[in-house]
Amino acid sequence: MTTAQINSLLSRGKFPEKTIRRELMETHISWVILCDQFVYKIKKPVHYSFLDFSTPELRKYFCNREIELNKRLTYNVYLEVLPVGEWQENIVIGGKEGTIIDYAVKMHKLDTAKRMDKLLTQHVVTESDIKKLAEQIAFFHKNTTIIYQKNLLDIQEKFNDLEVEKEFLAKQAGSKFDVIIGRAIEFSNKFLSINKGLIADRLRNGFYRDGHGDLHSRNIFLLPDPVPFDCIEFNDDFRQIDVLNEVAFLCMDLDAFDRKDLSTLFLEYYNHFFPAMQTANERDLFIYYKSYRANIRAKVNSLRAKSATTAEEKAKSLMAAKKYLYLMESYIEELGTT
Repeated sequence: MTTAQINSLLSRGKFPEKTIRRELMETHISWVILCDQFVYKIKKPVHYSFLDFSTPELRKYFCNREIELNKRLTYNVYLEVLPVGEWQENIVIGGKEGTIIDYAVKMHKLDTAKRMDKLLTQHVVTESDIKKLAEQIAFFHKNTTIIYQKNLLDIQEKFNDLEVEKEFLAKQAGSKFDVIIGRAIEFSNKFLSINKGLIADRLRNGFYRDGHGDLHSRNIFLLPDPVPFDCIEFNDDFRQIDVLNEVAFLCMDLDAFDRKDLSTLFLEYYNHFFPAMQTANERDLFIYYKSYRANIRAKVNSLRAKSATTAEEKAKSLMAAKKYLYLMESYIEELGTT
């Protein structure tokens, strides 16, 4: 679909049920339309190094994959894949007439006020919430597919990719970030070289699993039982990782909300139900994974700042990038003292 067709769908298109609300949320890879009771997600016709949505057939395939993978952690949220058609100069979702031009994932609409990141800003996430979430993710990891083949050096390449943003961040946020990024990359290379045996052992011992891939508070509802959603469907490699890498993303996110207490509690309970971290070296690896996750969030926000269309949006993204760079630095300093 095109942007013009999406705008036509929003203004006068037809949905399977009557709806007054038609609110568009847009990412770099999807259009998400929030209606009264349901949500419709349409993948953009894009092709990047890490995903390929370039044809309707590929978009249909990944719509089905999205439902299949997310049903592992949700119940009655991801419903079906519907055709998007063009008929009598109208865009129609789920109709039988006209020419099929695309596909949409239909989901039940959840209460956005119960999204975990919003609840964290309101300081209403409880220890009980964290314990339930930790048990759920541990059970999921214990029962999902074990991965035995993986390029173990890809994390080094992904960590070092922050180098591309160094000049921009140093110019826009301060020269000290040039130093922070340089030191972080140097430390990462050394850490991975020293611990390559440990990482290989974890792959061999079954700690790499087909997980969620994007486990952070914005992708979790507390209703009150946890509902993790929006796992990565477009690239298996992003999901098939060390479980400590997966939970490190959520724990880093909790740290970024200044809730180190909840981060510690989550890890403690998770490790109780699925003992994935049993040695001091594995704890160091977990902290390294947190630094890696902060690194990626810094890069994402740097890219957002580059593409910002307003000064306010650019300033907000730069502030977030700086926050994650400082967080990355704090984890590396913590490892330097162990």
